[in-house]
Formats: sequence, C-alpha cells, structure tokens
Amino acid sequence: MTPSTLPRDVGDRTREPYPDSDKTAVEEMAMSWFVLVLSGVLEAVWATALGRSEGLTRPVPTATFLVALVLSMGGLGYAMRTLPVGTSYAVWVGIGAVLTVVVAMVTGTESFSVVKALLLTGLVACIVGLKLVH
Repeated sequence: MTPSTLPRDVGDRTREPYPDSDKTAVEEMAMSWFVLVLSGVLEAVWATALGRSEGLTRPVPTATFLVALVLSMGGLGYAMRTLPVGTSYAVWVGIGAVLTVVVAMVTGTESFSVVKALLLTGLVACIVGLKLVH
C-alpha cells in the first residue's frame, strides 16, 4: 500500500474531504452511524423472520429473512469501514437484540416482565454510551 491509500488516522477525521469523495470525515462518520443503526434494526427483522419461518419452510418469512440478512450484514460492513469493529459489532448486536425481544413481547410470543424491561433499558443505555464515547 502506498501512503495515499492507507487509512487516515482518527485525528484526521474533522473537516478534510477524503481524496476520492466530496464528503468530509465527519459526514462519513455520521453516515456510518446512521447505516449501523439501520442495520441493527434489520437484524431484528431477520431474526424475527427466521423465527417465523419454521425452519426456513415458509416462503415469505424465509425470503424476508434472506433479504434482511444480506442488507443488515452489508450495512454492518459499510459502517465498519469508518467505525471501530468492536464498537460497530456491539452496537449492531445490541440494537438487534433489544428490538427482537421488544417485537416478541409486543406480539405475545414472549412474556413481558419489569425485570426484562429494565435489562433492555440497560442495554440501550450501553449502546448510547458506546456512541457517546466514540
């Protein structure tokens, strides 16, 4: 790799545009966070669809699972171009896990409890914390 193709240092992520883009590093990072959150939502979609596919035997939930899985993984990969791998993965899994449990509780496939709600709130706080410290 030549020096011009090496990734930029974190300290450079302020206002300078990337050589091959009109976007600034701040705009690129904001887009990565947006895509990461959307990918986390899609993780909940594919997890829920997988559960409803009855072992991938029902066509509509199976198709929903496959499409959401590809889009979710693609978005995670996009976000990891700019954001740290560990933070990206933790946020992606956290969003997907929280939303999957919430959907299950709302649809009645999983019981609601105050303890679950408090623990899910703790997960959300941790996800927000990861964003704030980045």
